[in-house]
Amino acid sequence: MLRRAGPSLRHFLLERNSSAGHSSCSREAKMSRPVQARRLEGIDKNIWVEFVNLAATYSKVNLGQGFPDFPAPDFLTEALRRALGGGNHMLHQYTRAFGHPPLVKVLAQFFEKLLGRDLDPMTNVMVTVGAYQGLFCCFQALVDEGDEVIIIEPFFDCYEPMVKMAGGTPVFVPLRPNPPKDGKLMSSADWQLDPAELASKFSERTKAIVLNSPNNPLGKVFSREELGLIAELCVKHDVLCISDEVYEWLVYDGKQHIRIASLQGMWDRTVIIGSAGKTFSATGWKVGWVVGPDRLLQHLRTVHQNSVYHCATIAQEAVAQGFQRELMLYGKPESYFVQLPKELQQKRDWLVQSLDGVGMKPIIPEGTYFLVADISPFKSDVPDVPNSDEPYDSRFAKWMVKNKGLAAIPLSAFYSEAHKNNYTNFIRFCFAKEEATLKAASDILQKWKQEKTSS
Repeated sequence: MLRRAGPSLRHFLLERNSSAGHSSCSREAKMSRPVQARRLEGIDKNIWVEFVNLAATYSKVNLGQGFPDFPAPDFLTEALRRALGGGNHMLHQYTRAFGHPPLVKVLAQFFEKLLGRDLDPMTNVMVTVGAYQGLFCCFQALVDEGDEVIIIEPFFDCYEPMVKMAGGTPVFVPLRPNPPKDGKLMSSADWQLDPAELASKFSERTKAIVLNSPNNPLGKVFSREELGLIAELCVKHDVLCISDEVYEWLVYDGKQHIRIASLQGMWDRTVIIGSAGKTFSATGWKVGWVVGPDRLLQHLRTVHQNSVYHCATIAQEAVAQGFQRELMLYGKPESYFVQLPKELQQKRDWLVQSLDGVGMKPIIPEGTYFLVADISPFKSDVPDVPNSDEPYDSRFAKWMVKNKGLAAIPLSAFYSEAHKNNYTNFIRFCFAKEEATLKAASDILQKWKQEKTSS
């Protein structure tokens, strides 16, 4: 029999603990080295965490977050019930990692109509955990250390941190307001890019531009002329376009959403990002997609398979059935994609009238769930704080939810640190709400106006 060469591990540990004494055993061994990855530096704060908590604590009416409080369409929830209760038990298991086959197939059919080109569902479409993960995949797959990414301000707030996490450098160019001179309310169309300023942001370091049309938070729908300018610069400088089109069906007043990928020279350099949450009023389902050329999507698939890997099969099945219905009804009055924007336009007009009636001047949006309003006439209610680093609109929105019970989001949250103090007279409201919710908001505003008048 072989003898062990030395004492057992148990014996060694007992001796060590005995000699060290009981007090050392109870001490915590704290790490002295930094634990945070450098790519997270400066992006740990998130305005949504703070304002969601404020709304949950104080608000009577929440027009802050961008989600409907009305139900998803019956045909979609019925599709989910069929998927849950049907005999296909495999819908409770993994499906294809890059997208449930029925969903990518119908998305390919739909976008063939919209883009006027043939699409391969297996290589030109990928399903993601909401549009949010689609964006993350784009930045991680396509942006490298030192690359510059042009972001149009105001912008959906995740663009900047996602670019930085990928090692890229955000380069900002603003939409500049050009108020009408006839005294009419401003429209989101009055916020425009300066062509020379935009062109100056492109350089040999520019890897991509992020386009969000219809735009959150303004509701701006970029015109064919504006998109043509962006496309021309992308082709000239060999730049990619990450096109966030989650509000593609929510366009008002006869406006048309034009897909930049359909313009000359843009298909091969564009990734389109879409959302079932916005398309079918079911934001909690977290089903999104990306559409684009295989030469780009192959890299997004690499990020996807090494991060979330897979999206909920049941939800993808229900969304696929929703799109199959809409494909059959495409362009017809009974289509949900025709009905929803009509309903939301009425809600938009209700909120516009309510805000205008109390003197809080709204900027009429051409699309999305949102409108931005000028709070200047109400600033006297919220005193300024000298030498404060917090933008005024942020303090105004906090005061409003705590004192009036109405939740909204400050517009400065959608600007870079360098520019946020230039746009602190505005807050953003969401009008994708039940009529009762909008009426309750209107009542708060009317009471507020009466208090101001009588004081």
